[in-house]
Amino acid sequence: MLEMRPGCELCDKDLPADQPGAMICSFECTFCAQCNRDQLRNVCPNCGGQLMPRPTRSGEALQNNPASTKRVVKIAD
Repeated sequence: MLEMRPGCELCDKDLPADQPGAMICSFECTFCAQCNRDQLRNVCPNCGGQLMPRPTRSGEALQNNPASTKRVVKIAD
């Protein structure tokens, strides 16, 4: 099951699990669509993997399997 991290690892923008706009790699590194578009160009800076749109989780699925609350932020120098 996806961890559904709550924010972008670059800019710390909130990325709610029930809304589109998050990009993830196969290790679930998570970035917002804007950072992906402006800086990353579909390549994860952590592992070099491809970034893809993260599916959303809502309703009962989100209620029974809540998103992570642990924020991971790696501000670039």
